[in-house]
Amino acid sequence: MSQPRSASDRRAEAPAPRRRRPASLIFEPPEAVADPEHFFDLESMEDPHELLRRSTELALAFRVAADRATEYQAMAAAQLADPRRFDRMPLPALAEQADWSEDYAQKMIEFGRGLLRDGGTHIGDAD
Repeated sequence: MSQPRSASDRRAEAPAPRRRRPASLIFEPPEAVADPEHFFDLESMEDPHELLRRSTELALAFRVAADRATEYQAMAAAQLADPRRFDRMPLPALAEQADWSEDYAQKMIEFGRGLLRDGGTHIGDAD
């Protein structure tokens, strides 16, 4: 499992992200996504204990999903930048496509190479 890092550690490593429209989540019904006030039915919960439990559960799930997606980004970046590929993507093009700085793209490539060397993502692995 990847080592937990504080939010300040992650912010120091990554450039400030540009705000994008969030992707719709597969398990949210389309009619719920159309309602801007709807968020996993949290708005209808009246018991603060249940609201805290469910919102904490969602926050943790989103963190794990974000960490896993980042690992897949890194592996894809490493594959696209592989000098053995005839269609290797230049660092500036890769950085632009992923909306990263070139420095951050280089770090992600290195991270991805390590993941690929070690057999893939570490999210959800046992300690």
